[in-house]
Amino acid sequence: MFFKTVAKVNISLRGEALDFGIIFANSSVLSKALLFTKFESLIKARKMRRLITTLAVAFFGFTAMAQEKAENPNAPTIDFEKEVVDYGTIEKGADGKREFIFTNNGKEPLIITNARGSCGCTVPSWPREPIAPGESGVIKVKYDTQRVGPINKSVTVNTNASTPVKVLRIKGKVVKPEQVKTTPEKERTSLMAK
Repeated sequence: MFFKTVAKVNISLRGEALDFGIIFANSSVLSKALLFTKFESLIKARKMRRLITTLAVAFFGFTAMAQEKAENPNAPTIDFEKEVVDYGTIEKGADGKREFIFTNNGKEPLIITNARGSCGCTVPSWPREPIAPGESGVIKVKYDTQRVGPINKSVTVNTNASTPVKVLRIKGKVVKPEQVKTTPEKERTSLMAK
């Protein structure tokens, strides 16, 4: 039997390009069977890929959920006297230091692993040693008061407490100091007229 490719057909199915040769033999078209076979294998491969992807996502999702920590009834807690410190209205260059006082009301030592300001103008410092149950500590925050305008910043505190992340806020307003008048009013107006 003599087979010859008479036409070539390019088919694109969802981004995958396939080339099918239409083959004729003794005036009968064999390409129909070949075409269906290739489509069938493509569809099976797509379904298999989709099934494998779904199973992988489900497996990793269940694994992540299983690794969550069980609630520890003895876990430390971090309880702040105030979670928001209001600077009020302060002058540019004023003292930008404030304190957040907290207590460990849990049954295990509290460890603060990190405290991070929302920008470079807010710099926290925290105790590096563990805080025993019933003891108190202080997180100090220094705001750069050379920046004139409203203050609305946050400090994110990471700990080993039952609530591992706490967000503290500072707010207020920095204004320019009143300029001291060194020239009498009359002289200033006469200078403006010139």
